[in-house]
Amino acid sequence: MAAARFAALLNAQIGNELAAHNQYLACALHYDALTMPQTAAFFYSQAAEERDHAMMMMQYLLDTDEAVEIPAVEAPQNAFSDVVEPVSLALAQEKQVTQQINGLLKTAREENDFASEQFMQWFIKEQVEEVATMSDLLAVVTRHADDIGTIEDYVAREHSAGAADATAPRIAGA
Repeated sequence: MAAARFAALLNAQIGNELAAHNQYLACALHYDALTMPQTAAFFYSQAAEERDHAMMMMQYLLDTDEAVEIPAVEAPQNAFSDVVEPVSLALAQEKQVTQQINGLLKTAREENDFASEQFMQWFIKEQVEEVATMSDLLAVVTRHADDIGTIEDYVAREHSAGAADATAPRIAGA
């Protein structure tokens, strides 16, 4: 069993991950409307990844005989002023999620919940990658805000679909 305090925070994090999923969908739709298919596809993929993170957390709670409680989430920001704003928002979101994930790991340690601490290790690694990805993308879209072709080329070159991470936790329902 997971520590009760950890399980409660993990249930809250499920909501955070689903909110991130929705926000990335809104970003994808923005780029789709601008006829930026590569950038839209990148954000659709990011949305699916955030949903998968929530599903991994749900599976962990199920595996540790804890109740899964899916919280309500706020509506995402749907309107953006330009091509830079969604990526800037995404970077801020990833930095916030990093703090949340770090807090979960800290709670697991404080509770001597070793299994939950081990579970969170993958998410720590994942957040380093997510922040780096969004930081790089923000630099590119800021530098080339008036040249969507260059942005599209960068996304196509640097963010094509990769292999699944064999070390990732199980996804509920998969």
